[in-house]
Amino acid sequence: MNKEKPSAEKKASATNQQIKTSRTPAQNSAEQTKLSVLLHLEKRALAAQNNQALSFVIANETHLLTPYRQSLIMEKNIGGQFILSQASGLAHIVEDSPFSIWLQSMVASLDLDGHEAKSILVQSESIREDLQPGWLEWLPEQLLIIPVLDSDNNVAMIVLYAREQAWSPLDLDLLHRLHDCYAYCYRAMDKGENNLARKLRQFISTGRLRWAAMLIVLALFIPVRLSVLAPAEVVALNAKAVASPIDGVIGEIYVQPNAVVNIGDALFSLDDSALQSRRNIALKALVIARADALVAEQQAFNDYNSKADLASALGRVREKEAELAAVELLLQRVTVKADRKGLAIFADKNDWIGRPVQVGERIMQLASAEDAGIEIWLPVADAINLDVGAPIRVFLHTQPLSPLDARLLQTSYQAGQSPEGVASYTLFGQFNDDKNLPRLGLRGTARISSDWTILGYYLFRRPIAALREFTGL
Repeated sequence: MNKEKPSAEKKASATNQQIKTSRTPAQNSAEQTKLSVLLHLEKRALAAQNNQALSFVIANETHLLTPYRQSLIMEKNIGGQFILSQASGLAHIVEDSPFSIWLQSMVASLDLDGHEAKSILVQSESIREDLQPGWLEWLPEQLLIIPVLDSDNNVAMIVLYAREQAWSPLDLDLLHRLHDCYAYCYRAMDKGENNLARKLRQFISTGRLRWAAMLIVLALFIPVRLSVLAPAEVVALNAKAVASPIDGVIGEIYVQPNAVVNIGDALFSLDDSALQSRRNIALKALVIARADALVAEQQAFNDYNSKADLASALGRVREKEAELAAVELLLQRVTVKADRKGLAIFADKNDWIGRPVQVGERIMQLASAEDAGIEIWLPVADAINLDVGAPIRVFLHTQPLSPLDARLLQTSYQAGQSPEGVASYTLFGQFNDDKNLPRLGLRGTARISSDWTILGYYLFRRPIAALREFTGL
């Protein structure tokens, strides 16, 4: 230890002055011996390098100053309870032994934190009746308890001395004097360590923990709105899907993503090379069918039996005309045009050009900027009860400090996959301010609020659900 240590000679001189001089030579010799032992024990305590070495000196070497049957040291733990840490004559302590458990209960019944005396004399009659049989089994009649204070004047450790004889005033004076040195050494080491356990112990022992626990319990009953966070995207609530009218391959896209289009503007077209080939074949087949019909008509004038062949030839003409009309109709549908004004919403035109599509496959959407809403993917694991009209607060990535208010319009009945691949329910909401609407396609996080509940349920809802899932209760 690097702390300034008290002068042993000055302290011994002060103690010597307190002892009356009207003693016999034998008494004076015994007192001088005790003073020598006192100086020796103070020197041993000051030379201790840590709390463990100091506890060994207190428990095993104090016997040189005044006799006792047993010495016990109990230190206060983080929970504010005194736990047996050292016993005279023992190298190791078993904390869950019957004696340790009884001793802890006995010391707890004394409420030592409220005592300001340097020492406390305890007898078996002064403790609770249910603890007296243990006293008769493990301790002698006389028990002296000396508290050791920390740097904040809180009881951090107690030393128990037990013996059969009563404690004399001289013994008490010498022990008080010696324990002043013990306490000084303990505080010096305690300040040097400056450990968290001591601070927690002080916090608990002063009663502030009880007030903190009461405040925490009361805070658990504060009413809050049950809410959940989920990823969201600004979408058009009434967007119209533009799908492929036929099977084919995307040949060209005429608009850019998020471009404004008017009614009749071309959006995209399919590759018509295959249809043009079919049209040419159908056209040639029609020419041949008409030529065959003309020959059959001329033969019918000369041969009455050829009239049946004429009817068959005319039927083939009508068939080829229908095939040609069907191909031409498909050619007319190759180019898809806008049937309403709005924004063309799709990802990238280069991702679509050359891609084979099927009839009915969505290529893009036509939406109105004034129809912007919010689409939310609520994970199944975070689902809560939500009603239509529930408040929503949207935090967009582009403006996280300026949240937008919205209200819930609808929720999906079944869960599907979100863009991140998470099983989620799809929710749609409408912004409260329909004048300053965000741009379509922006993403962020939405907080959806439900019914009112208490803070305790809000904090422990997920752990309770996980516990029920694990235990099946």
